[in-house]
Amino acid sequence: MNHSGAFAVSQLNPLADSNWQDLLSRHPAASVFHCAGWLQALQRTYGYEPVVFTTSRPAVALTNGLLCVRIRSRLTGSRIVSLPFSDHCTPLCQSQEELETLLLYLQKESLCEKRKYIELRPLISLISCDLEKLGFASTGKYLLHRVDLEPSEGELFRRLHKNCVQRRIRHAERVGVREECGNTEKHLRDFFGLMVRTRIRHGMPPQPFAWFRNLLECMKDYADLRVAYLNDIPVAAIISLHFLDKSYFKYGCSDERFHSSGAFPFLLWRVIVKAKSIGSKVLDLGRTDHDAGGLVTFKNHWTSWSNQLNYWAWAPSLNYNFARARTSRLMKNVFGVLPRSVIEFAGSTIYRHFG
Repeated sequence: MNHSGAFAVSQLNPLADSNWQDLLSRHPAASVFHCAGWLQALQRTYGYEPVVFTTSRPAVALTNGLLCVRIRSRLTGSRIVSLPFSDHCTPLCQSQEELETLLLYLQKESLCEKRKYIELRPLISLISCDLEKLGFASTGKYLLHRVDLEPSEGELFRRLHKNCVQRRIRHAERVGVREECGNTEKHLRDFFGLMVRTRIRHGMPPQPFAWFRNLLECMKDYADLRVAYLNDIPVAAIISLHFLDKSYFKYGCSDERFHSSGAFPFLLWRVIVKAKSIGSKVLDLGRTDHDAGGLVTFKNHWTSWSNQLNYWAWAPSLNYNFARARTSRLMKNVFGVLPRSVIEFAGSTIYRHFG
């Protein structure tokens, strides 16, 4: 651990320091995005350097930590993000004073290093007052849906939308949709083919194949890959994650030609059953843009539990809101008309610059 700074802030490598894993086991806001497997996959795929900032003294048990990665890109500049490709990453602090100390230090360091911005993706909205006081601005507003897994399996099924979910699951069972859960090369290739197809529909490139392979390898038993087949044709797939007492629906994709089979609702229900069986209390369905009406409606059919999720950035010399919106629009306009091979290549090369 390296002690430095006027604010008594230290830095540690969360992949090498066992104190970080110990803090995760104790902190109620710890999530899968804080865990070593997720960080290893980010580092292995994109070369990001994970770092934890803390006010705890060196060589003692951690009481707090702000997890970030340092991103260095000739294309998009140097910055600190907590945490790229993660739906949320809450600072693990016990007080507003701890968080303020860490952020002031990070701002000072970023000015010295001439970083373009700092981005935070906290799950807890109660810290917004401190962020605004320190010059952070909201850069994105999303919905976060979660499923309460405490009820019995039968009650969970009864709570699903009758026409849009329950009937589609039963239909998938009747027409012979079958599930395979595994991380073989075939399963991964079938998943990625469906992911490319889905992202093309949305006018965006997929993340590189290496990301999904590394994620499964680094997360090990904490990740499940499920593929649904109809007449041996892969028609839908989901990657779900598990950590402590929570499960996460992270990636989903499908072949639109087989949507009527009900394969995707069938697979998501299987994720719920698995999460319930291993003792998870909550299934996190991930973030959704407010303007993604179809996806919001789909998630509302599974749960009535949703909360606002805000992203924040501090950028002394960058109009961050405008830059992000412009980049998103540009990507959709460009990738919506390119051939599949070009889109796959683009996804394998550009994502590390836009984390």
